Amino acid sequence: MRETVIRTISGLLYISILVASILSSELIFILLFYLLSLVCLVEMQKLLRLKSYALYVLQAVLFYLFSFLKFNQDATILLLFITIFVNLFLVKDLIIVKKIPVFEKKKYIIIIFYLISSTIFLTLIPTIEGIFIPRLIIGIFLLIWTNDTFAFLIGKNFGKHKLYEKISPNKTIEGFMGGFVASVAMGFVIWYYGRMFDAITWIGLAIILSIFGTLGDLIQSKFKRQAGVKDSGSLMPGHGGLFDRLDSIIFASPFVYAYLYLLNYVS
Repeated sequence: MRETVIRTISGLLYISILVASILSSELIFILLFYLLSLVCLVEMQKLLRLKSYALYVLQAVLFYLFSFLKFNQDATILLLFITIFVNLFLVKDLIIVKKIPVFEKKKYIIIIFYLISSTIFLTLIPTIEGIFIPRLIIGIFLLIWTNDTFAFLIGKNFGKHKLYEKISPNKTIEGFMGGFVASVAMGFVIWYYGRMFDAITWIGLAIILSIFGTLGDLIQSKFKRQAGVKDSGSLMPGHGGLFDRLDSIIFASPFVYAYLYLLNYVS
């Protein structure tokens, strides 16, 4: 009971800070996510048994160029292609490789494109149409929170069939489907009350976030299993590390950005 209360208070504080920063201004939103990404980088370096100060410098430079300056659209699209390519290879390794070979030769590539650039695309989503749209990114977070919450509740109470037991024993097929359906339903709610985009677009976002958010969570779980730890950190009481809280949205963000970019380009 005490753990549940602590987890709830910690989660509500996190959500409050997040929403307040989004509604404040684009600059505060970007600064917050730079700081969140910085903490995630610290936690991930520990998972990969790496200590590189150059990565912190590179992270600051990339955030400044892409998130703040938005200096070149062609460079952004190139970064998007590389990020998606690396993330899909991680999905491949998750499914068919027993051990993701991150402790040998791929540490820097994974940190740069799986973590840093994916977080950059999260900051670029609300300006996909050229202006900062706070309700768009809030809608994205509502979808991922709905998916995570209902996946947990349905899985805990009704889950019988394991989704990927050797990586995440608590995840079930029933939980995944519960989160998926709830996320799609939330997409309808956001469309109806937000009057932004059409219903099909929000359903597409719900599907992408549910699928790739779950994959992102599983990939991070595999990193933790290989590192021999339960959580990536202890910053958020009841939740573990900050990377544990953001793994789903970080992994899904480049796919969300690509989806919205294609829709915007076609229209």
